[in-house]
Amino acid sequence: MPFCPNCGQSAEGRFCAACGATIGGAAPGAPPPPPSYQAAPQSNAQAGLPENAASALCYLLGLITGILFLAIAPYNQNPRIKFHAYQAIFFHLATIVFWVGSIFLLYLLPGPLAFLYGLLQLVVGLGSFLLWLFLMWKAYNNERMELPIVGPMAAAQAGR
Repeated sequence: MPFCPNCGQSAEGRFCAACGATIGGAAPGAPPPPPSYQAAPQSNAQAGLPENAASALCYLLGLITGILFLAIAPYNQNPRIKFHAYQAIFFHLATIVFWVGSIFLLYLLPGPLAFLYGLLQLVVGLGSFLLWLFLMWKAYNNERMELPIVGPMAAAQAGR
């Protein structure tokens, strides 16, 4: 009985059933083995997202992804990912509270002040969007950026 020169397993036919390598008696130019005989590549890497990608994705949809990463088992054990998840949740909640209060205040103001306040809302909205992108970028680069009010709250919740 021949043995596979690649993995050392006993083999019958032209291809090794364990790794799919060609056995010495195979003719040159023979077709490759069927996919069912090819072994899956071995990897020692941990399955899942890298820490920096998971940290950045916590900010992607705010509340939804923050809560999701706090609920998924391998990520909710990592203090860095937990910090970014909590900060994303608190930042998103603060943004929602601000916009609800801002819209309520907008309806109370008279015409010209409402127009100026609307322009101010546009500037604040652009600023919060840029801050959101900046937080994702910092998290992806494994840098920790604590926001002034919600950052310490997130650090306390994450256990740092």
